[in-house]
Amino acid sequence: MLATTQPNTKPTVRKFDIHSDFVPSGDQPSAIAALMDGLLRGERDQVLLGVTGSGKTFTMAHVIQQSQRPSLILAPNKTLAAQLYGEMTEFFPENSVEYFVSYYDYYQPEAYVPRSDTYIEKDASINEQIDRMRHSATRALLEHDDVVIVASVSCIYGIGSFETYSQMIVELATGDRVERNKLLRRLVELQYKRNDTNFVRGVFRARGDSVEIFPAHYEDRA
Repeated sequence: MLATTQPNTKPTVRKFDIHSDFVPSGDQPSAIAALMDGLLRGERDQVLLGVTGSGKTFTMAHVIQQSQRPSLILAPNKTLAAQLYGEMTEFFPENSVEYFVSYYDYYQPEAYVPRSDTYIEKDASINEQIDRMRHSATRALLEHDDVVIVASVSCIYGIGSFETYSQMIVELATGDRVERNKLLRRLVELQYKRNDTNFVRGVFRARGDSVEIFPAHYEDRA
């Protein structure tokens, strides 16, 4: 069987390049220069102060562009994280701006109420779109150097080591010959499901010598 999917686990080199109709003005140029100076001197902690609407996000976008370093932006909640993600996506449309927050729409932990002798079973509802974006963010860290991850504080909980994640990758290159049944077993081990009719994210289908895979980090293509 000819495999036609080739995930790239070697980081690609692309430069951060801001797209904006505006240029830094007012206190922004001096703030950018001061932050860059501290960054180059190896300072671990710096504070950028400014009132709402003063362009702090725009200032930090220029720091990212000048430093050419992958960046992690932490927000205290999903609402602010979504706002920052939207702004950074507009500033860096040609780079990998990713969104990493908790994928739970609802989570009820297991509990016991002694007063009424009531056991409450654990229950949760997972947002499929956010789950896809988390997969996309993790993959981007392996494939690109020009990455901006916008995350809520939930990202402090580890998703596993790099070594463990790397062992869960199936590498397929154009022209490779792959044993069909071995590939299908490996996909099942990685929690992909076979469905020959409803082809959605996290699913594969097999027809004869043809195997189609819908990766977990894609939304509209396989």
